[in-house]
Order: sequence, then C-alpha cells, then structure tokens
Amino acid sequence: MTVSYTLKVAEARFGGFSGLLLHWRGSIYKLLYKEFLLFTVLYALLSITYRLHLTFPRLLLSQEQRHVYAQVARYCNLIPLSFVLGFYVTLVVNRWWVQYTSIPLPDQLMCVISASVHGLDQHGHVLRSTLVRCANLASVLVLGSVNTRVLKRFPAGEHVVDAGFMSQEERKKFESLKSDFNKYCPCVWFTNLAAQARRDGRIHNDITLCLLLEELNKYRAKCSMLFHYDWISIPLVYTQVVTTAVYSFFGLSLVGRQFVEPEAGATPRKPLEPGQEPGPVLGVGMYVPLTTLLQFFYAGWHKVAEQIINPFGEDDNDFETNQLIDSNLQVSLLSMDNMYQNLPPAEKDVYWDEGSAQPPYTVATVAESLRPSFLGTFNLRVSKDQQNLQVEASPRLARPVPAAQSPLLSSVRGAGGPSHAVSLSNLDSSRGPTPTHLLWSEDCDPGAADCIKASASSGNQA
Repeated sequence: MTVSYTLKVAEARFGGFSGLLLHWRGSIYKLLYKEFLLFTVLYALLSITYRLHLTFPRLLLSQEQRHVYAQVARYCNLIPLSFVLGFYVTLVVNRWWVQYTSIPLPDQLMCVISASVHGLDQHGHVLRSTLVRCANLASVLVLGSVNTRVLKRFPAGEHVVDAGFMSQEERKKFESLKSDFNKYCPCVWFTNLAAQARRDGRIHNDITLCLLLEELNKYRAKCSMLFHYDWISIPLVYTQVVTTAVYSFFGLSLVGRQFVEPEAGATPRKPLEPGQEPGPVLGVGMYVPLTTLLQFFYAGWHKVAEQIINPFGEDDNDFETNQLIDSNLQVSLLSMDNMYQNLPPAEKDVYWDEGSAQPPYTVATVAESLRPSFLGTFNLRVSKDQQNLQVEASPRLARPVPAAQSPLLSSVRGAGGPSHAVSLSNLDSSRGPTPTHLLWSEDCDPGAADCIKASASSGNQA
C-alpha cells in the first residue's frame, strides 16, 4: 500500500521533513535494518578479534598474521560508489514514474462513450454499459498478468465473472482463444460493438466513431505498455554491476575501516611535556566506525531501487492497483447509469451582469487576496520621465530627410519638417567633415551621449 505523506508536508516549516524520520511503514529503516545489523555484527567480530590479539598476543593471531591483517586493512580503501549507484537509481526512478503514468484510466473513454453512443431505451443503456465493461475487463486482465496483488484477487476466470467484469458467454469465448496473448480480446469486442452501434444509428456519424476508436487505442496502448514493462526489464548485467559494487564496498569496509596499529616508520607521537599526563590511546572512532555506519545509507539507496524497480508487487510503496480497479469501475458505471442525460437546467450564473467576477473568500483564506498578483511582469509600468529619451539633429543642419532614410518619421512629421533621426550619411567620411551635434534630454545617460559625440567627431576627422 502506498505511503502518502503529502498532507504532512503541505507547508514548509521547521522540522517538516524531520518528522517523517519517525515513520516505520515504508521507511528506509524497515528496508535496511537486517543488512545493517549483519554489517554491525561482522564488523564487531573482526574488531574484537584484532583487539584481543593486542591484549593477548598469543591467543589468536601470530605477529606475521597481525602484520598481514593490518596491510589488508590499509589496502581495502573505499571504492567509488556514488557515481555508478546514482545513475542506476535515476534510471529506476524514471522507469517507476513512467509505469505509473501507463496505468490505464477509463475517464476520457467513458466521457466519449457517454457523448457519442445515444439512446435512452434499454438497448442503449446496455450498449454503453457493455462498452465500459469491456474497457475495464481489458485493464483487469492486463494488471492480473503483471501485478501479484491483482493475480491473487482474480486467480481464475470464474473470479472475474463473479466480480462482474465478464459474463459467462464472454468467458467461454475468451477461453476458446488458445493463446497466451489474449488479454486484448475485450478491446476487439469493443471495436465490433462500436461498429455495430454505428450501423444501428446509435453513433450518428463516422467522425464520432473515429473519435471513440482513437480513445480506445490510447487506452489499449497503456495496457500494452504495462505488459511490455513487465516483459522488458533493466538489463540484468547493470543490476548485477551495481549490486556487486554495493556489497563489495561494504565487504571491504568491514576490513578497511578497522582500527589497526600504525605502520612501521610512521611519525611517532609528540613527546609529553613535563607534568603532562598521557591521553587515551583509543578514541570513540576506534571502537565505533561512525562515518562507515553513516555511509551504510548507500545500501539504503540500493534498497530503494530494489523496492521500486517493480512497483506492481506487495511492498509498502507499491501501487494500489486493487483500489484503482474498484474506483475505475465505480466511476465508469456511474457515468453510464445515473449520469447519462441527467443534466441540471442551464441558467444564468451569479456573475451574469458583472464585468469582473470576484468569488468570496472565507476567513481562513482572506489573507490570500492581499498577496501580490501571480502575473509577474504583467503590471510592470515605465514612468513618463524614463520615456523622454530622444535624439535630435542640430538646427543648422535641419533639412528635409528623404523618405528612404526615415519613412516612418517622414510620414508622421511631414516630408518638409525637421527630422529627429540621425542620418548615417553624417558619419560617412566620403562626404567630408560634417559636424553633427546630438541633443539629449536631461534624463539621459551622460556617458552614452559622450560616446556618440566622440564617434561623430572621430568620423569627421577621418
């Protein structure tokens, strides 16, 4: 059963995620505690064996064996694990989400059936109910072939008949198909019933029939996708590589993270000052490998991938497919039985004469109306002072500007009026030294004006 905690993290607050650490069902502790206990016991046995030798040199290990053990512990350093494991977990999580989006839901299909298959008589009602039941039957058969919970609920055809997804005649025809790939037989029944309804006039035109079959094909494609995800797994070699890396990592950590005597020739301890007492030889880290135990959550990362690589099992976080089958059947039959042509009268709403509708707020949500708009830069405005930037030519050089140079300004101001545009011919060296003065408003950037004046003067000197 899926563990849902969305309500508990609806608001970001102090210790919001920390409170989730106390949950047991679906937690990392429930997945990992057996491996964690095994690692701790093995580490403790090796540590006790080595420390007993330090106390009683002749009891367990010889001097040569102790030296070999220390060399192995120094050699068994950590191997890179996060890179390989991170890619694998990312692949598994993406696969898990795509499988969830591939679960067939009859919502769109039932809406098209209700709108396209007409008839208030009993035959019309039976036709619509049969179409919806065929769609639900296809999903039950496919989910039963990929999900252990559904298979335990419907282990045989008679259980499907007792549940109301299939009639006895349909069961006989279904079991007469001697094939392992007969799960999509109800979809074929659906298409034949839809074609018969078109011939009988229950479906008014071919366009509506095409729309109905398109929705059925989308529904069947999701059923087929679930079947193929169950058939085609992540390559076994990839899973083996990651599993071997994780267990090798912690297998080597059992030895590599042990406390051993320093190597020969290592820097001796600093001599004690007069009156200074010697400190403890062994620290907490020499008895309890805190960093190694924290790194054991790499194994938890691996266990997460192990749990969600197939979400159609019976783990705590697997999909609740049985509840999904129940809800799909209830919603689809409700739309065919009680909701078909059972419409409320069309009437004017309460905002009929209002230009700007404003629904009321409750006391608990009235503060939300005072928050800034979600439209972003929609309300951004530029002040009029910031819109006064303009470029004007000197009065001594005011002359009519050809329409080809500034057609838009010429059409607005007239062909004979002074132009506020700067002609590129003024900066052309082939026309001789023509002084150009650029008049700017007081709100302009002085640096930009100086830059333009310098460019104009340099062009005239050239």
